[in-house]
Amino acid sequence: MTALIPRRVRGLASLAEALLTPHGMDRYLELVDPMLVRREIRGLVTAVRKQTPDSVTLTVRPSRAWPGFTAGQYVRLQVEIDGVRRTRCYSPCGSQYDGELEFTVKEQGLVSGHLNHAIGIGAVVGLSTPDGTFTLPATRPDRVLLISGGSGITPVLAMARTLVDEGHPGEIVFLQYSNGPADALYRTELAELAARHPGLRVVHAYTHSKGGDLTGFFSPEHLARVAPWHGDAEVFVCGPQPLMTAVREQLGERVHTEEFTPPALTFDTADAEGRVRFRRSGRECANSGKPLLEQAEEAGLSPEHGCRMGICFSCTQLKTAGRVRNARTGEISGEEDEEIQLCISVPVGDVEIDA
Repeated sequence: MTALIPRRVRGLASLAEALLTPHGMDRYLELVDPMLVRREIRGLVTAVRKQTPDSVTLTVRPSRAWPGFTAGQYVRLQVEIDGVRRTRCYSPCGSQYDGELEFTVKEQGLVSGHLNHAIGIGAVVGLSTPDGTFTLPATRPDRVLLISGGSGITPVLAMARTLVDEGHPGEIVFLQYSNGPADALYRTELAELAARHPGLRVVHAYTHSKGGDLTGFFSPEHLARVAPWHGDAEVFVCGPQPLMTAVREQLGERVHTEEFTPPALTFDTADAEGRVRFRRSGRECANSGKPLLEQAEEAGLSPEHGCRMGICFSCTQLKTAGRVRNARTGEISGEEDEEIQLCISVPVGDVEIDA
């Protein structure tokens, strides 16, 4: 009899969902508690702390719909700012075995600034399923070299914490680059992590200050000092582009980086029609047929952006009127007051953007 109960409960839930159409059960559950929704993933902020003056670390308890993540992946985090939903990608920096998620966000851009100044304990944020292929192989390498720069520490810290939780039997070197001690994220936590695992060595390199284990930018000399066995290691690096380029030039194919492959975008500039209006700035221009991010820049604006390929959601803006075509999928959308990604949205006729 007990084996039938879950099936019966599922049946009652489906019936309730049907009776509550068109809004669905989630819309009513949300009025009671946003964390009760079943079809969307939400997160409750349970802790907020400042590590550096320009960053914030949030602990987030995900709702039941959260499927878990693999260390190194990223999540699209969604918040509401001035009545508009905004989305940005962040990498959880805790172990993949933790029940809660941890995000450390540098203050740069609209969403990151909001998270630094306007989010407190008890706030509810939206979460996506995890994505990304910047992950450890299923068969863990005997030797692992983790290299990070600035806020790029988050996905590689998740890897380090995961390996320590697994009791990884091999060698792990964590080489962290920062401007100086005041900018070095997770110093205390990394020291505690190394104390828990005898095979983990943490090395701090300061690019603009003395007092670290190393001084200056990544170099063959740094590599020889921290990991003379690097020829037998798998290397994972995340940080500013110059750092990732330097590591790749030195170590070649064994380097794994958190980078995205640009999709093939298609747009027709010959038959473009209509005008594009950027409402808040008052700028207006003839539609060139290019993605809206490029048209905004050509109009003298500087919208927030990141990947320029429709992945990071940094350039998300509100379209108040008109139709746009997604340059990746070809899908045309004409809803009013909808969020679009400027870097992959091409106007179809007249379009107005709240920018």
